[in-house]
Amino acid sequence: MTTFSVLVFQGERSRMAMATLLQVFLLALLLPSKADEIFDVRKHVSTVTRYDIGKDAAADNYVASTIPDGCTAIHLNLVARHGTRSPTKKRIRELDNLTSRLEVLLRDAKVEAQKGNISLQKIPSWLWGWQSPWKGRQRGGELTRIGENELYNLAVRVRERFPDLFDEEYHPDTFVIKATQVARASASAVAFGIGLFNGKGSLGTGKHRAFAVISESRASDILLRFHDCCESYKAYRKSQEPAVDKLKEPILDEITSALVSRYQLNFTRQDTALLWFLCKQEASLLDITDQACSLFSPFEISLLEWTDDLELFILKGYGKAINYRMGLPLLQDVVQSMEQAIKSKEENLITGTYEKARLRFAHAETVVPFSCLLGLFLEGSEFEQILREQPLELPPKPPQRRNWKGSIVAPFAGNNMLVLHSCPNDNSRKYFVQGCDNKDFCPFDVFKERIVNPHLKHDYDSLCSSKLEAQEPKPVTSKLTQLYRWLLGQDGKIQKDKVEL
Repeated sequence: MTTFSVLVFQGERSRMAMATLLQVFLLALLLPSKADEIFDVRKHVSTVTRYDIGKDAAADNYVASTIPDGCTAIHLNLVARHGTRSPTKKRIRELDNLTSRLEVLLRDAKVEAQKGNISLQKIPSWLWGWQSPWKGRQRGGELTRIGENELYNLAVRVRERFPDLFDEEYHPDTFVIKATQVARASASAVAFGIGLFNGKGSLGTGKHRAFAVISESRASDILLRFHDCCESYKAYRKSQEPAVDKLKEPILDEITSALVSRYQLNFTRQDTALLWFLCKQEASLLDITDQACSLFSPFEISLLEWTDDLELFILKGYGKAINYRMGLPLLQDVVQSMEQAIKSKEENLITGTYEKARLRFAHAETVVPFSCLLGLFLEGSEFEQILREQPLELPPKPPQRRNWKGSIVAPFAGNNMLVLHSCPNDNSRKYFVQGCDNKDFCPFDVFKERIVNPHLKHDYDSLCSSKLEAQEPKPVTSKLTQLYRWLLGQDGKIQKDKVEL
């Protein structure tokens, strides 16, 4: 098993005034060597990325963790996104409509070819007679077999990595498993549980055992679906979605123009967006990269990926504080579970009478805000900016390097894992969370002081019941305007040679 860690504070490392690191396990995320790297579109499909594919991005942010001698894991918190899923019912209909749209484009191309205006040889052969792989399906969004295996294998690796945590008889109060009411999340929890407790029961040849998965109502689940319950966030997102769409337009228009010239088909901006969606689904779910994805150049794919990552940043990430502050109940739940584990350890409770793991399965809308609360995937001293409530710059445009990539921030089955350790050999402190203060471990009280406490001056009910942060500045809109003006030059073309934001 390969274990990596994610830095909370990045940039000047040793020279930073607040160089706190939080080790978060992204298990088995393999990062290829740049010397051996060949462009693989499957690594550039933002949050549609499969867990096993990973992405060679911000490789310097991953540091292998080592556990000091004498330290033992006493509690584990997991916040995981569901595994790879099929397209939703709405997107399946859009792909069905794409079939008809392509037929029209090809029919028009034949007419133009008969007039001698274009050559049909420029048209990719796969377009003729193409049908959606999900043609005729009336339902969608379910966990796929790939997704089942992602969570099952993750559980096996977790059990192998922390055998002492999972060596006792199952009880629902010892190993708490929670999921949202959405089927792909609860199915992910089941797949994980099967892997975690495999061989520990009496069911079937695999000796499986039954286990409980708890779900709250969507209308009141402020731990895992806080975005559904937060009125301020829903108002903010609704207000910003048109601006995000506008932000994408110059990229889509430029690429559309290139596609029309390249293939002699009258693609529209909407066609390009849907072909990009098809590319992501084919690449991630079917390992097909020589059809829709082959329409685009690697640079065009990088730009399309960037627009997806911008949307993730603005609507779910650091683009606005409400995006992640609404995740405070989840952060508080994680800390409370650690404090309870410490109390149980101090009271020498009998094994099997206290909680050892709290395992949660949800969505990108859960994992992304939680990662932001922990200060992950930032550039330079941006965590300090967040603490000072200063707006952040948008992720830089390719080919500039950036830490914020959907393929790493929230791939399918992406997760944040926080492990509490007891280290009785340490003379000053006894309990540690894997990593902070430029060390593999940090004391639990330092974790609370540096990471958790700065957020606690806010309150979920006050944040989410108020109007759309009318009293605060609106940096995202101004940043969108700034970037939109930069994207378009005097001739309306994408500016590739200017200084990147």
